[in-house]
Amino acid sequence: MFFGGCRKPFGAMAELTVAPKAFCFPLPAGMDDDTAAALPNPGVSAWVSLTHRAKLARGETVLVLGATGVTGQLAVQIAKLLGAARVVGVGRNERVLARLGDLGADATIQMDQAPEALREAYLSEMGETRSQGLPLQNLREPGFDVILDYLWGEPTEALLAAITKSEFAVAGKETRLVQVGESAGATIKLPAAVLRSTAVTILGTAGIPPREVLFDAMREVMKRGAIGELRIETDRVALPEIESAWKHARQAGRRTVVAP
Repeated sequence: MFFGGCRKPFGAMAELTVAPKAFCFPLPAGMDDDTAAALPNPGVSAWVSLTHRAKLARGETVLVLGATGVTGQLAVQIAKLLGAARVVGVGRNERVLARLGDLGADATIQMDQAPEALREAYLSEMGETRSQGLPLQNLREPGFDVILDYLWGEPTEALLAAITKSEFAVAGKETRLVQVGESAGATIKLPAAVLRSTAVTILGTAGIPPREVLFDAMREVMKRGAIGELRIETDRVALPEIESAWKHARQAGRRTVVAP
């Protein structure tokens, strides 16, 4: 199997192509073709963001901003597989939000709310940090340890405004915000008060990770996809129909797979 996630060798939909052996992986037993084609790119991205960049530790809390997208749904599942005590998914798509509980989310937040209602929703979930099965002395303080941000723009501004304190206080837990995508906007307004009053660190994905990190993520994602620990919804489109499918809006939260 080539790194792109296709069971057969491919190259611009050709019958054969040439690829370095180091970039080839065996396809796990039991994985269907559509999942093999759809899972690697978004799955590896979410895995690397949580492990390599956010350095998520077991028992921490995670908020996924943009959890109704394909990669966001996988991030929710991966966070739980990595031992997150609590995962909160934020998004707009009602159908996918309703599904996130089955994928491991402990709570969801609908973004299409009045600003004050959205702020209260964030604050409420920041206080819901019960650690599953941990002794009372190990319960973590309120807040999010990790935020994966697939949106940026106004949704991120609203989130940062919600976690900003109006007064100086003793620093609490540090929040690591990993900026992954910009589907809601390429820029944000970042008031200085956010960084002065809140222990928040903003990170990017920092380009392509080291090869060993990338390959380890690929192995883990494909292994877990094969045994059903990672689920992804797909829409199969025949190659002759690709132009028509591309022009029409695809159902949000699903991955399109092109079949020859």
